[in-house]
Amino acid sequence: MRRRRRSAQEDHIESAYLANAADLLSYFGRRVQIPADAADLLSETFLVAWRRGDRMPAEPEQARMWLFGVARRVLANAARGAIRHSDLTHKLRAHLETLPTEHVDTETLDIRAALDAIPADQSELVRLVLWDGFTLPDAATILGISESTARGRYQRARTQLRELLREHEYEWRTP
Repeated sequence: MRRRRRSAQEDHIESAYLANAADLLSYFGRRVQIPADAADLLSETFLVAWRRGDRMPAEPEQARMWLFGVARRVLANAARGAIRHSDLTHKLRAHLETLPTEHVDTETLDIRAALDAIPADQSELVRLVLWDGFTLPDAATILGISESTARGRYQRARTQLRELLREHEYEWRTP
């Protein structure tokens, strides 16, 4: 297999990264609450640099200033996104508070407890089929498993749930 020869632009971006990444990470670290966000913002900055590398000045100090300009815009975009996210969250919370609350009876709590007691891959399959209304093949696709695997898990889940719910005198009902 032939290796592709790197371009001068790729070399330039790599050099700019090596020379400035630590300072840019510190720049972001002083401006965000969560340290992992600083790393994400650094990554986004160099993604922009990669996409627009033809605009990066060739001179190292000018490239550094260009990268910090990109970083400032990336940070501003992230802040605007956080504000939009917060606004939407508040609107959704306000809407949900106006909806009537669903009555959760003892039977529902017992069923949830039984679902929590079986393996997670089985309980999620049961939830997708019985609560969310998906067919078994559709649920298998959502979970990224084969239909035959889904059928086996579903059968095992039914058996285990039947035993768990029998203790509470509920009968398993197939939809």
